[in-house]
Amino acid sequence: MQQEQDSRKVPAIGVIGGSGLYEMDGFVQSEEQTVETPFGQPSDPLVGGKVAGRQVWFLPRHGKGHRLLPHEINHRANIWALRSLGVRWVICVTAVGSLREKYAPRSLVIPDQYYDRTTRREEHTFFGCGIAAHISFGEPVSGALREILAKASQEESDLEVFNGGTYVNMEGPAFSTRAESNANRQLGFDVIGMTNLPEAKLAREAEMALATLCMVTDYDCWRDEEVNVDTVLSHLHANSVMAQRIVGRAIPLIPDQANWPEHRALDSAVITSRELWPDETFERLRPILTPFVKRGLGE
Repeated sequence: MQQEQDSRKVPAIGVIGGSGLYEMDGFVQSEEQTVETPFGQPSDPLVGGKVAGRQVWFLPRHGKGHRLLPHEINHRANIWALRSLGVRWVICVTAVGSLREKYAPRSLVIPDQYYDRTTRREEHTFFGCGIAAHISFGEPVSGALREILAKASQEESDLEVFNGGTYVNMEGPAFSTRAESNANRQLGFDVIGMTNLPEAKLAREAEMALATLCMVTDYDCWRDEEVNVDTVLSHLHANSVMAQRIVGRAIPLIPDQANWPEHRALDSAVITSRELWPDETFERLRPILTPFVKRGLGE
């Protein structure tokens, strides 16, 4: 059974990205956890250890060896597993296509907004089954964590960094058609990907602060250039060591108290009174709802 967060301990930090992220300098691995969740299996066992004295849990989004397509990722299991291990901040690292000329391949975008073009909303929430909640999501990214990532990125002298922008989440696994790419550009979106928005929604429901490093790998196909895996991987691999450095510099800047607005996201979200909560649903959501209950809410 997984341990819930002990309020006396410094909360942990989660990192979701490629399996190579935990090869960064300064990471001392201490354990590996195969977490059983009520929502099924996470993408892979979580790798835990210390960076600059802070507990960090790494989770490869697509599994080691990139075995999972975007629609096969069990986002609920991934986020539940991180939260059950005491994670209150989540740094995501992901590949994106650029919808703007200025966001060239191998540049970095730290988005502050999302647009959802997916249709699997029942898999992108923890709630239901007798407990209703509607999180505020007008500002879907933790502004404070985004600024930490921006600051940690400034030391990369050869990297062009854009702090802010809109990430549009498409279904995949195929890349965009040219018509879709041009439509996304006309709507004012900046980068496109297949995975990050569900992570942001679920992290907010789990009262974790989340921000994302978007590694630009291509120009989608709006410039009459076909996107292919070889192009994406070549740029992604070139940026992988840089991503490790940025994450490594960001972690010591994260505070040791979980007292940001995102850490109380359920205060104004849960509608169903506590006496009406089904026991089975509460047990399934115990790592998420226990702090909410301890705050004396939901009555």
